[in-house]
Amino acid sequence: MSHGLGERWLQAAYGDAAWLKALRPLELVYRWAMARRAAAYRDGRRTVWRAPVPVIVVGNVTLGGTGKSPLVAWLARHLTERGWRPGIVSRGYGGKAGQGADYPLHVTTRTPIAQSGDEPRMLARQTGLPVVVDPDRPRGARALLERGCDILLSDDGLQHLALGRDVELVVVDGRRGFGNRRCLPAGPLREPLSRLSEVDAVLVNGETILALPEGTHTFRLAPVRWRSLADGASFPLDPLPFRGPVHAVAGIGNPGRFFATLDDLGVAASAHAFADHHRFSPQDLAFNDDLPVIMTAKDAEKCDAMTLAKGWVLEVEAEPSADFVAWLDSRLAGLR
Repeated sequence: MSHGLGERWLQAAYGDAAWLKALRPLELVYRWAMARRAAAYRDGRRTVWRAPVPVIVVGNVTLGGTGKSPLVAWLARHLTERGWRPGIVSRGYGGKAGQGADYPLHVTTRTPIAQSGDEPRMLARQTGLPVVVDPDRPRGARALLERGCDILLSDDGLQHLALGRDVELVVVDGRRGFGNRRCLPAGPLREPLSRLSEVDAVLVNGETILALPEGTHTFRLAPVRWRSLADGASFPLDPLPFRGPVHAVAGIGNPGRFFATLDDLGVAASAHAFADHHRFSPQDLAFNDDLPVIMTAKDAEKCDAMTLAKGWVLEVEAEPSADFVAWLDSRLAGLR
């Protein structure tokens, strides 16, 4: 296991550790600052740029993984099937332009991870659609318009209020929920839970016992295939394309979800959890044996340059509930 300070704090926040009570005065400061910032955008003291095409924002009210990126990929495919020309704009967490690349950064499967971050390149690979990284979301959105996009998906953009939006979707991890229900730094919330009453739809990843607003939708992350990291070849889930026990590595927001999925598939795995967006090195994957190494699609973007003859990627896709698909199609009809 490799857990930095940030990961240990996140575990404490979801576990409601007693020592976090000392940070509650700072939580009040954080909430005041967030409310003041939101008010500035509402009353015009800060500028909101509105695109001439519809904008759908997909985001979280919590820190840590919720399954948001697979849902963005599903939305992109669904929009394409409905006749739209979508593009994806992202902050590109973990990436930094420069070294021959500037913002807005047009991401392809060959863009260096150090520039794009892992999730934007994964989305470019999974969707084949225009993906732009830019900390200035309106500037990134304008770059997508120049590519002919007629609808925009803002990945992890709920708190980026400078970009106007027509639809706000919030993704919640059904297993972890909202932790101790406190805002930063006393808990995992980016915004108070009252924000859920303001968004257009809440989507819960997996089963949950949370009390959520009426009309909440669900989706699941379904494993769909294995991919060889060595040559990109795809294989069905069953039979397993590898034998015996494996090492499973995950540098995502909720590694436990990935390890549980492998267990459901009958894979005997030694679990190795890393911090979210961890930059893997060959030493991280040197286990001094000849066992296969299994990873997520997000982590594979950071490991594809390594020589892993027995490296495997578990590809998953979001499967939203029928009621959400019907709700979305109704909203899309009103956006044309």
